[in-house]
Amino acid sequence: MATFVRVIEAGSFAAAAEIARVSPAMVAKQIKTIEARLGAKLIHRTTRRHQLTEIGQLYYERCKRALAEVALAEASASELQSAPRGRLRLVAPVSFGTQNLVPALIDYQNAYPDVSIELSLDNNVHDLVGEGFELGIHIGPLTDSSLVARPLTPYRRILAASPDYLARHGRPASPEDLANHLCLGHSYWRMQDRWHLIGPGDEMRDVLISGKFSTNQGAALRMAALSGAGIALQPELLLAADIAEGRLEQVLPEWSYRPVPMYLVYAPNRRPTAMLRTVIDFLVERFG
Repeated sequence: MATFVRVIEAGSFAAAAEIARVSPAMVAKQIKTIEARLGAKLIHRTTRRHQLTEIGQLYYERCKRALAEVALAEASASELQSAPRGRLRLVAPVSFGTQNLVPALIDYQNAYPDVSIELSLDNNVHDLVGEGFELGIHIGPLTDSSLVARPLTPYRRILAASPDYLARHGRPASPEDLANHLCLGHSYWRMQDRWHLIGPGDEMRDVLISGKFSTNQGAALRMAALSGAGIALQPELLLAADIAEGRLEQVLPEWSYRPVPMYLVYAPNRRPTAMLRTVIDFLVERFG
């Protein structure tokens, strides 16, 4: 697999052989062995250039991710024994980063005080490598196949309101009842007048909603819900502590917004530092 990736990135068998200090014939033999085992051609070879087949492109992307995981697992003995140190730069969505990631990073920093952390909060998709970030939290389908992606617990949005609001307006008994309530809106959502909910047995309901307050930040919607302004549809992670301590109550607990995947992403790294290795393990354990 490493030879195959080296061929693609070096551009030819000869260049890959020179890097690995073996003969081009040995490189070609290894590629043929892979193709024979898979029963598929991975590279179209001509006298001028090599081009990946469709299967080859998929195999190349998977190989890069697998080799990155192997590199993390097989860090050198000296690196394994050294204490994590250095500056960690990472980027995450605003609400998740503020409410959930910051406390986790402080816990990590308490365990490894020689690590300094620079966290950027932004809901836009970033060029991780180009902008100098070691790690990123990505919510939604992956758009960059060159990154290693460790799956975390899916991002689930639930309905919640303050006890005061529910005492004044009553508790909805079905998704359709939301039309008669004050619903707190997220102003960047495309559909401002409806929520798409999923319930028991993966039943889908497209319900009309209305309200008098909207904002572009989840943390602000949480504060509006705590103030009794209406029913919020916000991430479970963001509201969990408020619900546990009685400041908010979950509404229609069998219904939620369809969960979306969440990943910890990073660039393939052949020589992972103790800092990077430990923070990846820490965040996967905390949010996986």
